[in-house]
Amino acid sequence: MLRNTERSYGLLAIIMHWGSAAAVIGLFAVGFWMVDLTYYSSWYRTAPHLHKSIGLILLLLTIFRLAWRFYSTKPVELATYKSWEKRAGHLAHNMLYLLMLLIMLSGYFISTADGRGIWVFDWFEIPGFGELISNQADIAGAIHQYFAYGLIALVVIHALGALKHHFIDKDQTLSRMLKFKR
Repeated sequence: MLRNTERSYGLLAIIMHWGSAAAVIGLFAVGFWMVDLTYYSSWYRTAPHLHKSIGLILLLLTIFRLAWRFYSTKPVELATYKSWEKRAGHLAHNMLYLLMLLIMLSGYFISTADGRGIWVFDWFEIPGFGELISNQADIAGAIHQYFAYGLIALVVIHALGALKHHFIDKDQTLSRMLKFKR
């Protein structure tokens, strides 16, 4: 089933979740690696191009994902959840989305501070607005870097929480995001 039900996530939500997870982890790894590239590296231009392209595709996916969350049925929280787990889960999910959006927007502001647009896989160009504030690329760069570290820390906590539910609580939290009901 493509759509969520009250008991399980649908195929679309599962694909978007794991696709976003792979993109976030991959973008972090590439971003961490590419800041040390020198001008003479064969990846000097290619790595940032791929990083920006995947980041902008992830931005579009995240916007669609947020819209889907409001449109689609949300599976009911499991009865075994403690009240603090519910609050922590809601806060963590909201922070994941907020950090992702802020990181992607700051990446846009880094890349377009000089007025040039960003080509997405040479398919289309997202226009740039130029420098909107003084020192925009540096400020956005610091936001991009530190929020990315925060996002990865939160991703690790999120994954550990899912593993705790699966192996310690032995509930369906993780399995609902690994398979869908037909």
